[in-house]
Amino acid sequence: MSVFGRLFTWGKSEANAVIDKLEDPVKMSEQGIIDLKKDLENSLRGLAEIKAEAIRNKRECEEKKNVAADYEKKAMLLLSRAQKGELAQADADRLAGEALNKKENLMKEITVLAQNEVKHNTLTNKLEGDIVRLKQEIDKWSTELTTLKARAKIATASKKINEQMAKIDSGGTVTMLEKMKTRVEQDEALAQSYGDIASKATSVDDEINKALEGSTTSASTSESLKALKDKMGINK
Repeated sequence: MSVFGRLFTWGKSEANAVIDKLEDPVKMSEQGIIDLKKDLENSLRGLAEIKAEAIRNKRECEEKKNVAADYEKKAMLLLSRAQKGELAQADADRLAGEALNKKENLMKEITVLAQNEVKHNTLTNKLEGDIVRLKQEIDKWSTELTTLKARAKIATASKKINEQMAKIDSGGTVTMLEKMKTRVEQDEALAQSYGDIASKATSVDDEINKALEGSTTSASTSESLKALKDKMGINK
């Protein structure tokens, strides 16, 4: 119990030193609970044995009381027969005395059995109290272990993530990505600039060609229209 208790006193520096030396604190804690459960089984077995002994002791005590009472009745019966003349007085007195001696011996044994019963009851009460406390400790540490295991998983996952983040920063990956982003933005801006220049150059040429094309078309159309009117004899 003391070793197991120290194992779970995580807040103390002594316990922390012990935990740091363990290869796997969770497995050690689980083993500690298993050991406690074995202690509980042994305690329950011991309690059952003590109670069984107490039952046998009480049964034996009752049997001896009945036998002692029977010897007393026999002694009284012997004296009664001697008084009635059915038995010699000397024989009655001798046999009655023997019966009473047996009764006294039984009463001494009954006294010892009664003392044993008190001891059994005291031991049983103490053991029952210890078992109750042991069950409470097992329940307490089982719940605590479940919580600690969950926290350990979260802590391990967080540790791995933080380690990866630390490696990313230390390797310059973030800095490289920032430089790449800046370069891409510069290339995008440059591409847009070239696009604007090309668009403006194309527009000017289109305007010039359109202007020239419009004039030619207008003159040609006018001459064609005049020729057609002359052919039709329409002169206006």
